[in-house]
Amino acid sequence: MATKSSKKRFGTMAVERGFITVEQLLQAIKTQVLEDLGTHMHRPIGAILFEQGSIADYQIDSLIN
Repeated sequence: MATKSSKKRFGTMAVERGFITVEQLLQAIKTQVLEDLGTHMHRPIGAILFEQGSIADYQIDSLIN
């Protein structure tokens, strides 16, 4: 049985604050999964969104601090 965590995920918080759209988050998740399967290397969603130009570095900072 899974327990509900009180800490929200990065992507959820970014959408809630209006930094990115749901579509941008879904695209980043798709990229993340494909990279995980192809290279077995895992990159954080924030890094992918930043590389795609969907989120600024100061927005990432505000979400993780």
